[in-house]
This record gives sequence, structure tokens and C-alpha cells, in this order.
Amino acid sequence: MSNDVMARGRPRGRGRWRFVLGTAALLAVGVSSLAWTSTGRLEAFGAAPTGERLRRMQSSEHHRDGVFVNTTVNPNARNRPDWDTMKDLLFGQQQRTPPGPLPMEREVAAALAKPPEHGLRVTWLGHSTLLVEIDGFRILTDPIWSERASPSTLVGPKRFHPPPLPLDALPEVDAVLLSHDHYDHLDMETIRALVPRGWKFYAPLGLGAHLESWGVPPERVVELDWWQEVTLGDGRLRMVATPAQHFSGRGLSDRNRTLWTSWTLLGPEHRVFFSGDTGLTQEFAEVGRRFGPFDLAMFEVGAFHPAWGDIHLGPHQALQAHGLVRGRRLLPIHWGTFSLATHAWDEPAEVLASEARQQGVALLTPVLGRPVEPEAEAPSAPWWREVRAP
Repeated sequence: MSNDVMARGRPRGRGRWRFVLGTAALLAVGVSSLAWTSTGRLEAFGAAPTGERLRRMQSSEHHRDGVFVNTTVNPNARNRPDWDTMKDLLFGQQQRTPPGPLPMEREVAAALAKPPEHGLRVTWLGHSTLLVEIDGFRILTDPIWSERASPSTLVGPKRFHPPPLPLDALPEVDAVLLSHDHYDHLDMETIRALVPRGWKFYAPLGLGAHLESWGVPPERVVELDWWQEVTLGDGRLRMVATPAQHFSGRGLSDRNRTLWTSWTLLGPEHRVFFSGDTGLTQEFAEVGRRFGPFDLAMFEVGAFHPAWGDIHLGPHQALQAHGLVRGRRLLPIHWGTFSLATHAWDEPAEVLASEARQQGVALLTPVLGRPVEPEAEAPSAPWWREVRAP
């Protein structure tokens, strides 16, 4: 993507007023569809940490002056859209949605009923939602089954495709991992639907307040700071909250009030890295030193733009991060489900495939819902090139 988006001046005259009025109309529709509690609190915003949870957050070395901070801070980074970027987000002409239906596995439940042959299998269910099967454990990451990544059911980023696996067909899992509190990663309706399953939720510091406000019992919430870990199955699987470079917030006044994280999964035979949302940070070199090499690394590649280049990787930086953590195979995530930036819907995958080929990086790009085993899988076909208008 060129930087000319950033170079244009502000809209003037009637064009600017159309932009303002259009944005105001969208906000009005969105506010009218929001769900509020009896005390006037917006349900989807979750809850603010208090008491012992807040004290634990404040004791973190990554918490300063009331907020969490990244390890590396670029003083020149804006990391938020300006006027021109917002205008392009709302009214740009890029092909941000697929021209036709996306291919996906139709018999996902039947495929998952068969155990992995090699001990490691992953199923991409869209965006950053994955079912990771590692050495006898099933781990679900950042589950979102809702139609929109938004506090509203009427406005906000809408899915390109239905979930390839219905939520009630999801097999039993050993843990639900959450990376941060943004709406495309922490989805209130999905969390509420998962509560009856009895599973534990593992999250970075502060997210437990949201989860408990949505009905998750406190004993099923585990919050970790960076480099802290828990184990499952008498220590057979280690789950480490590893650093990421991002931000958090669900409303207008809670930016960086909760932590964000990547996750490292260490089994007796296999190792997997899940990036969550992140920019490029040298912390990944430390992750690679401590825990690599990884049989599979899952890095975000979508929603990239110069305006937030320090908090989202994009395909070029994803390849750099993959090298830092010492990944053997890379599975791109955070693309192909929602339009969250100004680039074309398939640009992240296309750019990544081209660059990975030049650099000799092994990619896994399965169609939605298809379980794949990195040790046995042949190179994936670029299925996005076959998406055509009906």
C-alpha cells in the first residue's frame, strides 16, 4: 500500500460536511442498538478492574501511571488513524470485501472427530480464532462467532463469511486463550455462549473484570502478566503469556487499562506460538531464545497501515517476527474475516505469499475450517485467488 493515503489534505467544503454527517448518522444508528445494564453501563464495554485484581495490575512492571505500556515505545508513532485515514476507512474504494463466497471446509466437525496423526493440528476458524490441538490438548484462541466485531449489532465490521463450525458443534477444549480486549478478539456474546461449557479462560491482566461481568465464574478466570505461565495436565502442557506490542480498550476512556499478550504453548513434543495482535518488537527474539524453535507460529498479517505501523505487523513484519521467534512454519491470521483497514481483503495473504516465497519461509494457508497438521501438510494453495463474483 502506498503512503499517498497519508499525504492527502483534509476534505474541504461540502465533502467534509458529508463525511461528518455520514459519520454522525452511523454513530447514531450504532448507539441505538447498544445494550445497557439497569445501572446505565454499556454491557459490551465490560467492567473496570477493582480491588485485588487492580492491585495486582498496578504491581506489574509493565503498568505505569495507571496504564499498561509496551516495552519499546516509539515517540514518533501515532498508532491511531488521522482524519484522512478515517475518511479512507469509511469511504475508500479498495476491494475490502471478497467478491464472492470464500471456500471453506464443509465437514469440520467430522474432521475434528479424528485425532491428529502427528500430535499437532490447527484449525483456522476465521480471524484470530483457532482450535489448536497439541500433544493431546485442545486450545481455543480469541473466539468470535458474532456477526460483527463491535459493541453494536447493527454497525461495525461485519463478517465476510459464516463461521465454518457452529458454536454448538465446537468440541470440548482444555482452555480458552484471550490475547486482549478489542472487539474482534474478545466477543461478549461468544463468551456468554461458552460459559455453560465449564471451560477455563486464560487472559492477560485485567480482562477478568470483563469476563466476570458477562457471567464467567471467578474460579474459571486466570490472568497472567508477561512471562508468567500455567500448566495443564500435570505439567504436560505449559502456557506462557509472552510479550506483544499493542494496546487495549473497549470504550472512550479505558485505553491501555488492561494488558495485551501473545501466547506460547509448550507440549512434550511440540511448540506453538500465537501472536494475538502485535507490532514488531525485539521481545520476540527473547521468546525465540527461551522457547524456540516453534513447530508452528501463527502471526497476524491483516489490518496493517502506516498510521498504526507500530501496533500491527502486516505481512512484511510478520516474516521478520517469525524469524525472531524461530518459527518453522507460519500460519497467517487476523485476515479474511473482517475489514479493519484500508487495504484490499486479500492483500495481506498475497503480499505474504510473495515475500515468503522469496525468503524461503514455509507457509500454511488453509481454507477456513480445514484442520491441518504442519508436519504432514504440503504447501497450501493460494485459495484466495480463486474467489470470484458469482
